[in-house]
Amino acid sequence: MKHIVFFILFLFSFTVIPMKHIHSASPFDTLLKGIKVPSKQGPDENTTIAGLKEALTIGTGNAVTLVSKTDGYFKNQMIKILFPDSIQRVADVLGRLGYQRQIDEFILSMNRAAENAAPKAKEIFIGAIKEMTFEDAMSILKGNDTAATEYFKAKTSNQLYNAFKPVVSKSLNTVGATERYKTMMHSYEAIPFVSKEYFDLDHYVTNKALDGLFYMVGEEEKKIRNNPAARVTDLLKAVFTK
Repeated sequence: MKHIVFFILFLFSFTVIPMKHIHSASPFDTLLKGIKVPSKQGPDENTTIAGLKEALTIGTGNAVTLVSKTDGYFKNQMIKILFPDSIQRVADVLGRLGYQRQIDEFILSMNRAAENAAPKAKEIFIGAIKEMTFEDAMSILKGNDTAATEYFKAKTSNQLYNAFKPVVSKSLNTVGATERYKTMMHSYEAIPFVSKEYFDLDHYVTNKALDGLFYMVGEEEKKIRNNPAARVTDLLKAVFTK
């Protein structure tokens, strides 16, 4: 009886599995081939790169907008431009001698100059994004939370400096910072027994303006990478959703 049952099951297997599959695959292999496993693959390379470039365009645009507005530097304690350390003692001495108002006005004027120069960064950042290679993009995507900001520093710092400095210089003259600085230094040097101090005002404000700008670009980059609410387009959600 057992032999009969085995023979029937053997014949049934030939009915269920076509003969053409017997020589090339086992019944288990055939079964696996019929299962469609859901794809876990993320966005393709083109979508990924497009998403990154969109993120950088939005992030740098937000940063430039924030620092370009009135008080964008002056009322942001993280990037506010203060007296350089090299002449801080000048401010301390003059403050004690009743020149604090002039010192405050000078600080305000330095920040206004930075705010006036900041819009120049927008087109420079866009240019750097357009020139980004596939290797650049993948390095940024796999990098830390400010990898894109570091990329911009390396690629655009010199260009930004050259674009900012003439605007800063003109603005410092327009808002009276240069004249205030000269007046303060004249008052300081009139004090007996003090040494003369000097620093390049245009160079200093330009560099501090860039430091503040890159700080804000870094903050915007972190938001897009880590805060779902900052991913304001479908493309950003597709690429940066973890």
